[in-house]
Amino acid sequence: MTEVDENGDDAEVDEEGELGGDEADASEDELLTRFNKMTFVVATRKLEQLPQWVKVSEVFKTDSDAPFLKRAGISGFDDPRYEKYSQRLARLRGIRKYVYRMDVLERTLSYDEVTEIFVRVNSLGAKLRSSDLALAQITAKWRHSLQTFLDFQNACAQNGFELDLGLHLKNLMAFATGQSRFLTVGSLTLDVLQQAWKEACEGMEFALNFARSNLGIDSPALLSSPFLLVVLAYFGHRRDYALSTEEAQQLRYWALAANAKGRFSRGSSETILDQDLATIRNGGGVNELIDRLRLQFGRLDITPEELEGRNQRSALFKTMFLAFRAAGAKDWRSHLAIALDHSGSQHRLQFHHIFPKALLRGSYTPREADDIANLAFIGGKTNRAISDKAPVTYLLPLVAQHGETPFASQCIPVEEELLALDHYKAFLQERRKRIAAALNAFIHATA
Repeated sequence: MTEVDENGDDAEVDEEGELGGDEADASEDELLTRFNKMTFVVATRKLEQLPQWVKVSEVFKTDSDAPFLKRAGISGFDDPRYEKYSQRLARLRGIRKYVYRMDVLERTLSYDEVTEIFVRVNSLGAKLRSSDLALAQITAKWRHSLQTFLDFQNACAQNGFELDLGLHLKNLMAFATGQSRFLTVGSLTLDVLQQAWKEACEGMEFALNFARSNLGIDSPALLSSPFLLVVLAYFGHRRDYALSTEEAQQLRYWALAANAKGRFSRGSSETILDQDLATIRNGGGVNELIDRLRLQFGRLDITPEELEGRNQRSALFKTMFLAFRAAGAKDWRSHLAIALDHSGSQHRLQFHHIFPKALLRGSYTPREADDIANLAFIGGKTNRAISDKAPVTYLLPLVAQHGETPFASQCIPVEEELLALDHYKAFLQERRKRIAAALNAFIHATA
């Protein structure tokens, strides 16, 4: 999901596929200011044209500073920048002299002994992820298992859920030990690992199907945390994938409420995950999972006040998309139902500031402009056509042409007095009420 700014240029998207906070809406000058505070950044055409930026590879090719200093406009030793820039270039070239340690192990060591050395060495200094170390220990016992894991990861990706391999390994641990941490992975036997992996795959398939069919979540981009899938997988397994109608409905409610509230996004996520796994392992049902959720957040209904100050990175933003899509939200011009997988830049989903940021600048803070109650979902072409027009200018003609239904499905007030710039806060307050009501209705709905 991307956003275009009011000049029609696509915003930058981070590795997670989401907008990168302030960078998404920053001006070019603001971005350059941030870059100038950094040491290393990925090259862009704009940066390559700036005289004070140099390519690392070009510096490594020569020991002379002259071409770089000359390009930066330094013509003599008396330039106050001469010493500073020369020292920076020297420090950069110093990387070539860095001594890397290499430990050569004896050929007589067993695969298990080599793995143990690898894990111990990598537990110090620049640490690898715990899942990387666990994978080394698993593959020491289960030869060629990495390809088995990758095959399943690819199968999930082909079904729309591209998940980190570490999550699949965490799911494996849940099925092998009833908890998610990798501390005991070294003590698990080959038979236990293989049986747990088989069950974990079945559980994950159930979780993905439940997420898609019962929750409306058809992409990991709509999850506040993928740990939710581990709980669903383990719950289905412990119930032998035979759920009553009431139990399936309760599980839907728990999953949507946990996703909206960001259960695994606060505090120690692994500790919270292990709490839910322990509840299931000890025979607890969905009611017990809901009780744990209530202990964490208090009331589970979403209030208008809870939406205040939230932006596109909030878990509630993802649930808002789910609720609007379930309500039949469509693009205001093409009338295509909103979806994450539309083809082409014209129809690709973007979130749109109902009151454009350019219009709000100077009167309201960036935080107020990015409020979740100022965001709607439309296609790229529609967003670009609106550009920085005031809502009273572009929205009322659309209402006259298409009626109020397309806007009601996204909880957008279309009363003319609320669309005026000086009534922006009143607009936000009214829309928060409508969004909260829509979210609660969606979460409580019967699947």
